[in-house]
Amino acid sequence: MDALGWKQCDVILVSGDAYIDSPFIGVAMVGRMLQRMGYKVGIIGQPDINSDTDIKRLGEPRLYWGVSGGSVDSMVSNYTATKKFRNSDDYTPGGVNNKRPDRAVLVYCNLIRRYFKDTAPIVLGGIEASLRRITHYDYWSNKLRKPILFDAKADALIYGMGEIALQELTEAIDKGKDYNDIRGVCYISKEPKEEYIQLPSHTECLQNKERYIDMFDDFYDNNDPISARGLCEEVDGRYLIQNPPCDYLTEEEMDANSNLPFTRELHPYHAKEGKVKCLETIKFSIMTHHGCWGECNFCAIGVHQGRTIRTRSEENILNEAKEFNRYKDYKGIISDVGGPTANMYGYECNKKLKLGTCDHQRCVDADHLCKSMKVDHSRNINLLRRVREVEGVRKAFVASGVRYDLINADKKHGYSYLKEMVRHHISGQMKVAPEHTQQNVLELMGKPGKQELVEFKKLYDKLNKEEGKKQFLTYYLIAAHPGCTEKDMHELKRFTSEELKMNPEQAQVFTPTPGTYSAVMYYTEMDPKTRKKIFVEKDTLKKEKQKSIVVAKDGFKSGFAS
Repeated sequence: MDALGWKQCDVILVSGDAYIDSPFIGVAMVGRMLQRMGYKVGIIGQPDINSDTDIKRLGEPRLYWGVSGGSVDSMVSNYTATKKFRNSDDYTPGGVNNKRPDRAVLVYCNLIRRYFKDTAPIVLGGIEASLRRITHYDYWSNKLRKPILFDAKADALIYGMGEIALQELTEAIDKGKDYNDIRGVCYISKEPKEEYIQLPSHTECLQNKERYIDMFDDFYDNNDPISARGLCEEVDGRYLIQNPPCDYLTEEEMDANSNLPFTRELHPYHAKEGKVKCLETIKFSIMTHHGCWGECNFCAIGVHQGRTIRTRSEENILNEAKEFNRYKDYKGIISDVGGPTANMYGYECNKKLKLGTCDHQRCVDADHLCKSMKVDHSRNINLLRRVREVEGVRKAFVASGVRYDLINADKKHGYSYLKEMVRHHISGQMKVAPEHTQQNVLELMGKPGKQELVEFKKLYDKLNKEEGKKQFLTYYLIAAHPGCTEKDMHELKRFTSEELKMNPEQAQVFTPTPGTYSAVMYYTEMDPKTRKKIFVEKDTLKKEKQKSIVVAKDGFKSGFAS
């Protein structure tokens, strides 16, 4: 600030991550966007919560404080699925998990309030705030918690990606105008907003699990900028108001954000404390698009990023690949060219683009792909070929998740896409995420049937043989998801041994994260669609046992259920 001659920052951003100036880091993107708008921005990464040393370093902002828990919900970041504390943190210098407090958003708001009386407004953002913006099940306290605005005592919340909401809210505060009608913003009101959907109250949700499902259904169905209505939820005599989502960025706006002057480095202030592990994977990676319409019930990407794909242009992506040559530590290896789901780049449902997401059916489900969704890998194939031709590129890997059912569904270009992947874009092994193989569990997960996996594996093995490569498939598997029993895990083990001819080396125990249908199932012990009771394993040792069944080294000797 002294070097720039600044007397005061306009906005100060506080984050649970160290300050990594990368387009993959939400707070860095927000800072660069505000800078482009002409505002003076300060960023405080991982402030000391036991003193005023860090939080007071930049003084008080002229417009507002922006508070984020970081790139990952702090409770997910700090604890395993069985609630053991994680010793490492990929977003902390030195890798030791000693800088991110539990419930970071709440702690940082309290820290600001403690040392700055009657300060500028506090605005929440990021995934922790976004997914906890209504009444939500919190696995770590095993109870329903109020919308985070009530516990954080903040003034407003920008949810989702919120790029346009950020711009409009900042300009409104700067001009002294009311921001309560801005799309993509949540706030607390003394009065209900009658024209909005009236959600079951927080008290109703506490008293009746079916009312909680009703509330989540309305919340989930109103996340699309085209079709969504605003939401209103009563909480102890006051009201959480969620305005409809802000518009998605256009391709030109996506490109403009990607062109912002990121250094792709850890800030020098943190560097003396050690390296941050996440930079190893994100520094020379390229995000091709936002959004995912896969709608896996255990995943919050659809709620946070949206269920409509927004792509960058090929030229913009190629320019980013060229820019890597400016860095001394760039070895010609691009770690990833992808997005939430890599092979959703370059196509969307025309009906969805016009009318918004459907509230009666999903684009893809456990047993079908909607006929309106015309899967087309041709643009993606062309992009990957052009990236390989960029000067300085030796290898460009696709490390993001790939939906194998979409490859199967694309009868025109699916084979060609996988051939390109096998020949050029896999680093020894391709990661796919069947998560399970039992139909009853897959349906509750919102995942495709196991036959899709069998067909894909045959094609993958065939192409590897033709190319003379020994590249393997590795499988993400989940244990103890709602509806999953030990018998289901034995069947999963049998299938991997007999059909896939492999012994899984890793599986993860399911974590109920806010903003997901699977967390709703875990809390209510009901199928949200049918409202019928389902089995949910809640005993920690039995969860671990489910995991151990599938990763056991002794194959059939482990005693499969008949």
